[in-house]
Amino acid sequence: MTYVVTDACIQCKYTDCVEVCPVDCFYEGENMLVIHPDECIDCGVCEPECPAEAIIPDTDDNNGKWLEINTKFAESWPNITVKIDALPDADEKAKETDKLPQLSEKPGKGS
Repeated sequence: MTYVVTDACIQCKYTDCVEVCPVDCFYEGENMLVIHPDECIDCGVCEPECPAEAIIPDTDDNNGKWLEINTKFAESWPNITVKIDALPDADEKAKETDKLPQLSEKPGKGS
């Protein structure tokens, strides 16, 4: 099992999860984070840290969509290992649902 980041992260990009990850398995896109499934050790410390509740076990990813998205972008986006400021209006954007159409495939800056 691994953890995956869902669309609840899109347009928010809180990085509280990054700060607690013991294996640095988060990767940064322009408006979302993903978890590299081959690097995640299933410790679960990231899940309760996400204010947007965007992190779930892959066993809760019914059709595997989020595992596929996390795998794809973890291969091309830069690794992020330190907490940074959330995106502007993250608290408001966190209330939105079905945000996949807003996903930017552009990489973030990483750390």
